[in-house]
Amino acid sequence: MNHEQAGCCRSRRALLAGTGAVGVAALTGCATYGQPTAAPPAAPPAGTASGEPSGGADPSGTATPGDDAADPGPPALATLADIPVGGGAIFADAGVVVTQPTDGIIKAYSSTCTHQGCTVTSVSDGTIVCACHNSVFDIADGSVRSGPAGAPLPAANVTVDGDAIRLA
Repeated sequence: MNHEQAGCCRSRRALLAGTGAVGVAALTGCATYGQPTAAPPAAPPAGTASGEPSGGADPSGTATPGDDAADPGPPALATLADIPVGGGAIFADAGVVVTQPTDGIIKAYSSTCTHQGCTVTSVSDGTIVCACHNSVFDIADGSVRSGPAGAPLPAANVTVDGDAIRLA
């Protein structure tokens, strides 16, 4: 291969790379086809100030009570009465553990232990326990209290609508 052929190949590669970038840019532009470029902000739903549905959850996994009768959302995991103060309940099928560290405060975390992926096995006395290797987590923030787990349980989002606790 001579020097001119090597330069030709580099140019073809550059052309193909540039064409790919233009194609991606074109597809990105198509994602907003038919929508105004500067849409006015939508009015928040009735009964809310921020546009968030009442009964929303923040990223820390803390549920905020609310009442949104128009759209009940997903089926309830439990009722407030099902979650004891200072304890909680594991919903393995949904992949969450729901706790009530203090009266009226509902928290939710992944039910998968951060050590080796077992499902946590019990909630009592302010702790969430994984019996696979004896990791213990705090019900108030999911932090590791003891055991081989090195990371806290990730927060999960739930909502409290009246008495019903639902996945967000």
